[in-house]
Amino acid sequence: MDPPSAGSLQAPDGIGKHVMLLPELISHNGHWRARHPAIVSAEGTLTWEDFAARVERIATGLSAAGLAGERIGIVMDNEPAAIEIICGAMRAGTVAVPLNISVADPTIDTLLMDADIRGLFVSPAHRARIGERARALAILLVSTGEPSAGWQPFTDWRDSQPTGLDFPFPAGETLCNIIYSSGTTGAPKGIVHSHAARANWVHDLAHALRYHSGARTLLTTGLYSNITWVSMLPTLMLGGTLVLHAGFDAAAVLETFQRERISHVSMVPIQLQRLLAEPHFSAAAFTSLQSVMCCGSPLAADLKADLLYLLPSAFFELYGSTEGIITTLAPEEAPAHMASVGRPLPGEGLAIIDGDDQLLPPGEPGEVVALSRFAMEGYWRRPDVTADMIWTDGIGRHWLRSGDIGRIDPDGYLTITDRKKDMIISGGQNIYPADIEAVILAHPAVSDCAVIGVPSEKWGETPLAIVVARGGMTLDDATLLAWTNERLGRQQKASAVELRSEIPRNPNGKVLKRELRAAYWPGRET
Repeated sequence: MDPPSAGSLQAPDGIGKHVMLLPELISHNGHWRARHPAIVSAEGTLTWEDFAARVERIATGLSAAGLAGERIGIVMDNEPAAIEIICGAMRAGTVAVPLNISVADPTIDTLLMDADIRGLFVSPAHRARIGERARALAILLVSTGEPSAGWQPFTDWRDSQPTGLDFPFPAGETLCNIIYSSGTTGAPKGIVHSHAARANWVHDLAHALRYHSGARTLLTTGLYSNITWVSMLPTLMLGGTLVLHAGFDAAAVLETFQRERISHVSMVPIQLQRLLAEPHFSAAAFTSLQSVMCCGSPLAADLKADLLYLLPSAFFELYGSTEGIITTLAPEEAPAHMASVGRPLPGEGLAIIDGDDQLLPPGEPGEVVALSRFAMEGYWRRPDVTADMIWTDGIGRHWLRSGDIGRIDPDGYLTITDRKKDMIISGGQNIYPADIEAVILAHPAVSDCAVIGVPSEKWGETPLAIVVARGGMTLDDATLLAWTNERLGRQQKASAVELRSEIPRNPNGKVLKRELRAAYWPGRET
């Protein structure tokens, strides 16, 4: 007998299709991977069954408090409860707003007010940082740790909620989170993602970075950071194991790699640099690693080469933005494309446009724009700024502007030249600070460098190199300036070198050039 045709298998009205988004996948893993470890931390090991049950209770509590569709602020250290709360908010259809705990207290208050939060979850160290205006907005105030006046104890609140939810999982168009930008190029903005966009993002990243259900993923960066979510959400989607550290300590990370047989991790360049500089570093610590992703700030060429030597099949570079742009460079591609940050994910469009918003051919530098299925919905209550982020192509599609200058080679590999806002225009010539920084960082006595434009009566602005000497070594600014300019093109030359003890960076290692420029451009938005 011939096999039935596809058409003969169809029910009269067709067979329904069902797509699981992240909240449902967490519930799914709680059932099918019940005894598998979900979170390992200083508090012990939490199985998937217990983790999913906690997420369900939190979702019930949020729903009972009337917070479905509302926003909750999460001002927390790296602790398992923070992961539970983020996932519980997703399950309830509540918008998670995790905040960078390293910002100043007034900024926390400003962001909570901007998000118009209706609930607050905090770690004990941050209770006193919450301003009265933000507290007044919230109908639910919950804190981990010891009881404190005005705050419900988290464990008591969570465990008093029933399981067995009787409300549907959130739809794809439901808002999932607001992630505030780092503020390195201006005032922080709330980046909004829907559940569908997050699901697409997680699926595409999991594929590109080779996550699987056996992943044992180390988290060391803040749980508020989208960089952390690059590792956290694919692991949760696939039912792997998260190993949580309270923060980054190079010696502790190397020990954890071996003890916990870590397979996946996301880090920023400064963290990887510190791992290799750790006095007791041994390549044996990397034996179990299958995927080490680096992003967040430019990766120095020598560090990239060292990591590819140590992790020839496991080191991935990622370039992108929380707004919805991603390229990845896989380890097998890197040796032939060392200056590149890779190619876009499957299904993502990437292009280069000039200052007149016209498409440029391969090899020409211009602004990087991208079209993706995981793009943000927009900036929270900032339609004007959202509109500025959009480039519309000839057939009406809306692409995201990156604010970065780059070029795409004929094989489709992207190289980032600089940030558009960081570009220096000196005497009518475009100068890219990254070109100068790459030369200076090649000097054996330099450990860190940032180049900015400063006022020039003759040229309008001119490059200034701010440099940090390598420990135990001596630098002379005039000698370094001459050494640098000998290696640069005529129109690229730095005007001066300024030696400092450190360069300001955000928690993800990104240089705060806005802060550096402020001293030289008083009264001007930098």
